[in-house]
Amino acid sequence: MACNACILAISFLALPFFIALAADQSPIQDFCVADTGSTVLLNGLTCKDPKHVVADDFSFGGLHLAANTSNALGCHVTPVTPSEMPGLNTLGISIIRIDYAPRGINPLHTHPRASELLIVLEGSLEVGFITSYPENRHIGKVLQKGDVFVFPIGLVHYQRNPGPTNAVAVAALSSQNPGVIMVANAVFGSTPNISSDILEKSFQINKNVIGYLQTKF
Repeated sequence: MACNACILAISFLALPFFIALAADQSPIQDFCVADTGSTVLLNGLTCKDPKHVVADDFSFGGLHLAANTSNALGCHVTPVTPSEMPGLNTLGISIIRIDYAPRGINPLHTHPRASELLIVLEGSLEVGFITSYPENRHIGKVLQKGDVFVFPIGLVHYQRNPGPTNAVAVAALSSQNPGVIMVANAVFGSTPNISSDILEKSFQINKNVIGYLQTKF
């Protein structure tokens, strides 16, 4: 019994160590510039021959340019990941620019592999995230130019431009491939559709409403 107790205690002590490994792996060399032309499938991107690496692999131009926000959401995201900047490969970081039209919204979504640090460059933004069940606390505030806000990894969050002028933000993410799950699209726009019975019971709404929402996404 004593030995079993020791093993159990060691297991609990080791648990945080194993949890800490659930992130982008640390690089084991100076860099691994992505070979975007490779057809090899890995958990990440294969490396270009270091002899063929150039300075342009580590730079990206264009984040100063305003994006077109004439869409239903009034929002546009410009990503900078290894696909756009190959030198980011294996470094565990990426960045995005987000443009918001007046009243534009970056709707409820989550990044399954990254926390997000958002900096407001122009205008103001109403932001928030929801904590996990059972509390489901809504934590949010209105940010002004120069303010910073963090969205913890995996939590549902949003941004909205409440002002009459355009807003711009830049966000850094703690993964080279943070992923994004748009809540409404995922639930009502999956392929194939989730059964209406499941959605009806999950959301406690009529099947006709479910059908309507599925046509929207």
